[in-house]
Amino acid sequence: MLNATGIHTYYGNAQVLHGIDFHVAEGETVALMGRNGMGKSTLLKSMLGIVAPRRGKVRVNGVDVTGHETSSIIRRGLSYVPEGRGMFHNLSVREHLLMAARPGIDGRRDWTFDRVLETFPRLAERLDNLGTHLSGGEQQMLSIGRALMTNPRLLILDEATEGLAPLIRRDIWHTIRAIKATGIASIIVDKNVNVLLDFADRGVILVKGEVVCDGPAKAIKQDKSTLSTHIGI
Repeated sequence: MLNATGIHTYYGNAQVLHGIDFHVAEGETVALMGRNGMGKSTLLKSMLGIVAPRRGKVRVNGVDVTGHETSSIIRRGLSYVPEGRGMFHNLSVREHLLMAARPGIDGRRDWTFDRVLETFPRLAERLDNLGTHLSGGEQQMLSIGRALMTNPRLLILDEATEGLAPLIRRDIWHTIRAIKATGIASIIVDKNVNVLLDFADRGVILVKGEVVCDGPAKAIKQDKSTLSTHIGI
């Protein structure tokens, strides 16, 4: 569904990504891992056109989207939950969700306003609150709910449970598992690597802007040497 080849990305004169190849198949959950500063967020932003790679190609469902506007790439069936959650200061919970609502690229509306509220009952209790007035966990629920309102085929989550309390993390992981069961593909970045590898299909580890490991999630989880060397667990 998403295929990036030979991605070289810079910030000014500093090269961050060094010829990365990365792909996600239909319905596949990919754990994107690595220590801080290894290029995970930059890779996501490069594939979404938020940061323009200097070299390389990005294709969505076989269509070359290299150099396209982010809005154009997203509308091909992708949805992005950024690190920091991206709340709009002047929008309520209700407005965040309704603003994002649209059918998927195949016309389906599996994720409706009511279904998102059923998935995240806390949001139903805070519909008139501003998004920025929610707790961190509630903001993450809103970010994921907003992404689902676009009825994506691929959901991209950067730091899915960063800074959240243990009980909220548990709820978020439960929701992500439920999303996976519906057949939506996903790329997930999170520091809780053991939980992430439990339900991901494949894992990719970045070190200094290069892929050093790409394989089945279960095999990576059992490879304690690789995890210790490249992630520190």
